[in-house]
Amino acid sequence: MLRQVLRRGLQSFCHRLGLCVSRHPVFFLTVPAVLTITFGLSALNRFQPEGDLERLVAPSHSLAKIERSLASSLFPLDQSKSQLYSDLYTPGRYGRVILLSPPGDNILLQAEGILQTHRAVLEMKDGRNSFIGHQLGGVVEVPNSKDQRVKSARAIQITYYLQTYGSATQDLIGEKWENEFCKLMRKLQEEHQDLQLYSLASFSLWRDFHKTSILARSKVLVSLMLILTTATLSSSMKDCLRGKPFLGLLGVLTVCISIITAAGIFFITDGKYNSTLLGIPFFAMGHGTKGVFELLSGWRRTKENLPFKDRVADAYSDVMVTYTMTSSLYFITFGMGASPFTNIEAVKVFCQNMCVSILLNYFYIFSFFGSCLVFAGQLEQNRYHSIFCCKIPSAEYLDRKPVWFQTVMSDGHQQTSHHETNPYQHHFIQHFLREHYNEWITNIYVKPFVVILYLIYASFSFMGCLQISDGANIINLLASDSPSISYAMVQQKYFSNYSPVIGFYVYEPLEYWNNSVQEDLRRLCSGFTAVSWVEQYYQFLKVSNISANNKSDFISVLQSSFLKKPEFQHFRNDIIFSKAGDESNIIASRLYLVARTSRDKQKEVIEVLDKLRPLSLSKSIRFIVFNPSFVFMDHYSLSVTVPVLIAGFGVLLVLILTFFLVIHPLGNFWLILSVTSIELGVLGLMTLWNVDMDCISILCLIYTFNFAIDHCAPLLYTFVLATEHTRTQCIKSSLQEHGTAILQNVTSFLIGLVPLLFVPSNLTFTLFKCLLLTGSCTLLHCFVILPVFLTFFPPSKKHHKKKKRAKRKEREEIECIEIQENPDHVTTV
Repeated sequence: MLRQVLRRGLQSFCHRLGLCVSRHPVFFLTVPAVLTITFGLSALNRFQPEGDLERLVAPSHSLAKIERSLASSLFPLDQSKSQLYSDLYTPGRYGRVILLSPPGDNILLQAEGILQTHRAVLEMKDGRNSFIGHQLGGVVEVPNSKDQRVKSARAIQITYYLQTYGSATQDLIGEKWENEFCKLMRKLQEEHQDLQLYSLASFSLWRDFHKTSILARSKVLVSLMLILTTATLSSSMKDCLRGKPFLGLLGVLTVCISIITAAGIFFITDGKYNSTLLGIPFFAMGHGTKGVFELLSGWRRTKENLPFKDRVADAYSDVMVTYTMTSSLYFITFGMGASPFTNIEAVKVFCQNMCVSILLNYFYIFSFFGSCLVFAGQLEQNRYHSIFCCKIPSAEYLDRKPVWFQTVMSDGHQQTSHHETNPYQHHFIQHFLREHYNEWITNIYVKPFVVILYLIYASFSFMGCLQISDGANIINLLASDSPSISYAMVQQKYFSNYSPVIGFYVYEPLEYWNNSVQEDLRRLCSGFTAVSWVEQYYQFLKVSNISANNKSDFISVLQSSFLKKPEFQHFRNDIIFSKAGDESNIIASRLYLVARTSRDKQKEVIEVLDKLRPLSLSKSIRFIVFNPSFVFMDHYSLSVTVPVLIAGFGVLLVLILTFFLVIHPLGNFWLILSVTSIELGVLGLMTLWNVDMDCISILCLIYTFNFAIDHCAPLLYTFVLATEHTRTQCIKSSLQEHGTAILQNVTSFLIGLVPLLFVPSNLTFTLFKCLLLTGSCTLLHCFVILPVFLTFFPPSKKHHKKKKRAKRKEREEIECIEIQENPDHVTTV
């Protein structure tokens, strides 16, 4: 009873909303247009790109950021400038170049070219003499060499750091120097044909990340044109009166202006654009056009003999209830993604914008597009041509005209004069579903193959879900033909044998002269190649035959002898002394660790990080480990999966809470199963398609929940409420009622993704793959899997049979009574 009351109340509200729109179409057309013009102009004036890439894609709340603050407070960057490991923190402005020799050559024999490159950099205006040539790649060692002497190397990496001291003016000078550095590297590449130069600067990652949106501008416009064309063609009919090609066109434009308005609101609230927001037009279009096509189908299901205002109201009561529910679920899932639980700023910003887009999308659909539907209905009622807006001539007049004129101006009167009660059945998609597809998919010989297909689908999905890998690698978000990608590929190939330099910071006083402490340090550093002042000092004491078994001797020899020797002077920056009276203490120190890695360096570095951190709590030595790359790696997999888990939990919670309230409990049950199947299928198949779990794929997975509900919910609820005799007849009527809108929307959605293939960017490739899988899996479930599986499982239609039999029996009894009371009644057959 409560379910029926709630449903009728929602339908009554939507009916009154439709009447309000149909009575005041000019108002509901003008207000959205004014909002778009106002906020659209504001968007152009306030457009500003996001400049801090780390804040955007690195976990917001991570232990690595706390460790970096502690490390930089103990050992500021300027204390170790021009030293070997000055890139242990975020290094600020820098220029980095890899010089690669031709195959088979030795980079060590290319000294002249290397020195020329080095001198050219140092001679640059505002350049700094901060040269660190600390890496060789593709190293071949001398055979049987005890001291690991280098025989040859294929590549060398040189880094140039700039000191800006946080000054805005010096930062601008540093940015200018980096631009000149990149130009110089391109010029030197032309001069030195025997060397390959790959350069990187501190702004390179941000530049190549933002480059994606620049490359995708024209492709997004092409995508919009394809969607407009598809929507226009799919809304057309041979019937010039009832065909609505312009409504399909106006529906897509309605979604576009709602997106522009949402963008204006975002920029007015001091939002900054980043390339991940490129997915919002596709996300919003997939949901908005679904409402457009459903509303158009609802209009075509209304009775033609009604006034056009009543037809609009009936279409609203038929469609807007489900569309309101799906829009609410969109808002809930993306609202949860925008919650404080989301640890990736890019995901949070995207979800906030998507929430605004969904609200405006819903408002524009029932107002702007509803007004367009009112005007189109008025034209249809007055018998105006749906394209040329001229009066359709009478049938007698058309019979005297040529065939081509009859074809263009025909209103379908010949087809509807005999058996067809609904002229909209002649729409080519609906005709195909009714006459061909529905009979084929429900054929008993097709069902076993569908079951086998689903088992294959489930097997591949499960196999992919077991191989999920996180996408902490920042190159997944960059333009694929950018210098940063080229540099990263060369660095991965020739400099992947060792991990980045890991700073090992002991942040409390320690008894370094104690043998047990020395043993603990050796145990912690085992398995690493360590650069340690402690080990060097122990070797110095051993070679010099000096005994330092107590605190005073240990520190005295360290300060007066060891650190004053030229070969050990650089260790002064690695030890912090404090003086209390005449006594000195070591309050903190640092070591440097390098781990041996394989090709998958990033995964192994994460494993090293996960193993070292617990040791700092269990051992007597209190330490932290840090490298700038840890900021991006720290708990990244957990940070990116939490939004999906929260969104999925929100969807399931809403569906469960409405289990006995909305429409039918079995409809919600089937909807939960369908959404789960589609979500796991997309997750598994995208993993098999080499898509990592980065912020873009996570946003696509959140969208998959909603896209699946958007398309499966109307189909399932119509099925469970159908009163036909058998499940097969119920699924046929469901496909006939909603199949056209589903096929129109998914086809437009998939065709609109095609231009993304031609954008040379890893970000757009990920977006294309995930959204293609989302649309394909949803289409597979709506038209293949659900039509077959719903004929096997509940809900049963037996109670409908009993009701119809009871009504038939009651009707027969009434007829018998009437015949008995009227014996002279004559019936003609």
